[in-house]
Amino acid sequence: MNSSHGSVLSVNVGRARTAPYTDAPGGATGIDKQPVDGPVRVTPAGPPGLAGSGVSGDAVCDLRFHGGADRAVYAFAREDLDDWQRELNRVLGNGSFGENLTVHGMDLRHALIGERWRVGPDTVLEVTGGRIPCRTFAGWLGEKGWVRRFTRAASPGAMLRVIEAGDISAGDHICVVHRPDHDVTVSRLFRAVTTERAKLPDVLVAAPWMEREQLEIAQQYTAKYAATTDR
Repeated sequence: MNSSHGSVLSVNVGRARTAPYTDAPGGATGIDKQPVDGPVRVTPAGPPGLAGSGVSGDAVCDLRFHGGADRAVYAFAREDLDDWQRELNRVLGNGSFGENLTVHGMDLRHALIGERWRVGPDTVLEVTGGRIPCRTFAGWLGEKGWVRRFTRAASPGAMLRVIEAGDISAGDHICVVHRPDHDVTVSRLFRAVTTERAKLPDVLVAAPWMEREQLEIAQQYTAKYAATTDR
């Protein structure tokens, strides 16, 4: 499979800044991501919990929940930002949701866990899950009930693993080059780990590709409840 699917509108990086709304160790966050000019090097990140972003120049301050191999890059669709812009009645520039890649022409809700994208000439990324909203995200936006509202929308963007390193620039095409043989989408996994826990055993078919937190939630729930549910 090799189909043109979308494009990169901007590559966004953040610097570490102290903020009163984060509970990250050290009290700093890199969520304020801004578009940068020119190609940006994207490389595989190291072990979860120890390594930060896969995007050169991008700060990850809370390694408990961000960064590492399975969350090396975060993508969010411009179309979804536009929807939130209308709902919240405020301007949301590229990078406003803390995403490294603001993309266009892609419905990330329907991306499959384990789906691979070729971005530009060299970089290959793999979808591992969606973004689980946290206190820092809510504090950054300052919108009432934000975690609940974002969760209800079930359009969390895509966390990505770097399979092949390369440079990414605004304007690069995104081609979906592989889709695994299951039906677990980003949105389906997100709903399972947030509002539809009874469906967690079903998403484990995508376990080989899932990011660590959502995999752990699915495995722990299944181990505890699946036997009872199957009766």
